[in-house]
Amino acid sequence: MEKLNGKVALITGSDSGIGQATAIEFAKEGADVVICYHSDKEGAEQTLAEVTKLHRKGLVLQVDVSDEQSVEQLFADALKEFSTLDILVNNAAVNGSGVKVADMPTDVFDRTIRTNLYGTFFCSRTFIRHRQKQGGKGKIINVSSVHEEIVSAGTADYCASKAAVRNLTRTLALELAEDGINVNNIAPGMILTPMNQEAMDDKKVREEKSQHIPMKRPGNPEEIGRLAVFLASSDSDYVTGSSYFMDGGLSQFMGQGA
Repeated sequence: MEKLNGKVALITGSDSGIGQATAIEFAKEGADVVICYHSDKEGAEQTLAEVTKLHRKGLVLQVDVSDEQSVEQLFADALKEFSTLDILVNNAAVNGSGVKVADMPTDVFDRTIRTNLYGTFFCSRTFIRHRQKQGGKGKIINVSSVHEEIVSAGTADYCASKAAVRNLTRTLALELAEDGINVNNIAPGMILTPMNQEAMDDKKVREEKSQHIPMKRPGNPEEIGRLAVFLASSDSDYVTGSSYFMDGGLSQFMGQGA
């Protein structure tokens, strides 16, 4: 339907998983895509191949979202190729360490916070400044996690970072409403991506983990991508500051039987 026809989207972490699926779904809807990766260049090239198959333009760029200067260079390089950027998807993230707070080295906590939270902050700030120079308008989509609400022992670094992203999203929504920049958050549950590699590889593990999900299945990256299309399109022009849980009912199920 080409809901994003003529738009340019920059998607961090689009070399695999949710970011890759979002890039492809955006291309299906007519968007050109800046494909960003940290270390998996081959994965980014695969995303580019899928985007070009759909007759859309793609650009592959390397970035470390935890580094302010790297983010500034990313946007500078993207704007050399495209005259403007209309959509930002902050998707790049690292998983939780699995280490309890008492045993967690500071550098482990810092890495998660800098990637998941600072990365979203750095990219959003640069995108906002660009859009304001262009007269406003635009869409920011932050990919958080169901773990912005549901916590578990050993994931303090991850849960804290994702909860912070949720409040960053809501604060930005207030700050940018007059600029016509919509800022929303997708909070996925268990999605079959490299972050859940064990569940992807082992049907028994997948089924065991799915027992906690009311729909009894994990989600697919493409499902998140299609929600991102809605949030990137004019269909969501009156939506801002919202957090969309896409988790098969997991967040509603937690606490049942208490």
